Amino acid sequence: MSTQPKIITLGCRLNAYESDVMASHARDAGLKNAVFINTCAVTNEAVRQSRQTARKARRDNPDAKIIVTGCAAQINPDEFANMPEVDLVIGNEEKMHAANFDPEALFGGAKVKVNDIMSVRETAPQLISGGNRTPEKSQSRTRAFLQVQNGCDHRCTFCIIPYGRGGSRSVPAGEVVAHVKSLVEQGFGEVVLTGVDLSSWGQDLPGTPPLGDLVRRVLKLVPDLKRLRLSSIDPAEIDDALFEALTTSPRMTPYLHLSLQAGDDMILKRMKRRHSRDEAIELCKRIKAVRPEFTFGADMIAGFPTEDDAMFENSRAIISEIGIPWLHVFPYSAREGTPAAKMPSVKGDIIKARAKALREEGELEKRAHIEARAGQQDEALFEETGLGRLPDFTLVAVDNPPPAGSFAKVELTGYEGGNAKGRVVNG
Repeated sequence: MSTQPKIITLGCRLNAYESDVMASHARDAGLKNAVFINTCAVTNEAVRQSRQTARKARRDNPDAKIIVTGCAAQINPDEFANMPEVDLVIGNEEKMHAANFDPEALFGGAKVKVNDIMSVRETAPQLISGGNRTPEKSQSRTRAFLQVQNGCDHRCTFCIIPYGRGGSRSVPAGEVVAHVKSLVEQGFGEVVLTGVDLSSWGQDLPGTPPLGDLVRRVLKLVPDLKRLRLSSIDPAEIDDALFEALTTSPRMTPYLHLSLQAGDDMILKRMKRRHSRDEAIELCKRIKAVRPEFTFGADMIAGFPTEDDAMFENSRAIISEIGIPWLHVFPYSAREGTPAAKMPSVKGDIIKARAKALREEGELEKRAHIEARAGQQDEALFEETGLGRLPDFTLVAVDNPPPAGSFAKVELTGYEGGNAKGRVVNG
């Protein structure tokens, strides 16, 4: 294998961003023959894949040091430390500090270097420093994902992630703006603000500024930024400031990915979510009334404990009631240590069938959305896959796509292979 450090990323966009920081730290420290696995713990399947990835990394790199980090490692470090394939386990906080990547510091001492994540009170400054640093290839030259928040203070009954990420903590607005400016100077056409609980940004900062203030400041102070996008948002935390920012700026992409999770009030209550079914629907209606081109994505859990047929049908129906073309469906997976794991479970075959039904409903919405856009023109940001990303998150395939990172006007002609089909419009 190459002696250069290798990063394997599982899970969320936040992990992908942090992997870029880790890769830079590893290179700067001169690490050789090291494989880092940045794990995910959102489901039992994610943890299983994390273990499987560690075993494969050892087979593929017999002479390398295998280092496991990320949420699964933070929550249960001994599980990975006891694997013969693994040389070292480091925590989510430890992986972000450049000093920890010095070879003598990294490999000296204990096999497990994981501290109490709940004691962390600030977002590591190196996440947004070093603007002259070239982002990793995983960021591509099209969209950059910028972490502005970490951790979560809420305790949804199904979620283990707060125990892997700690309490909510925010990056100050001035530092965010400085980094966005740097990313634009490096050629990124779109920046995505991301976090574990992005909606809670600012609640730990002086004056408790809302996320909408950060969005407005970025748009005002970085006028050369063509597009600003947000990652997953809690429907309960879209206040007036954020609503105004989303609906009044043409550079703010007309797209929100909602942490919806369910469409039934009883299930939402048992999940300990902070929005109701009607509140989520009303929010989306309000946004589209002001900005009709808006589209929505959502996370949905199939087969949450106690979910009966009627509750499930409420969840399936909300997909079409809101109009959600971009759907992420997760079959419920009990996580030890969460309240939901003690609730009466739904049979596995029913969970599987319900997940399939939700995905099918989402595909119908996606196809309807794309077909309704046929004949329209819009600006696409082309990615390294050759597909263009429209502001409303639609992917469009064209013949002879322009280079990755470039913007081009496209006319949509229809639906094909799960994406929009179109052609580049000259002039």
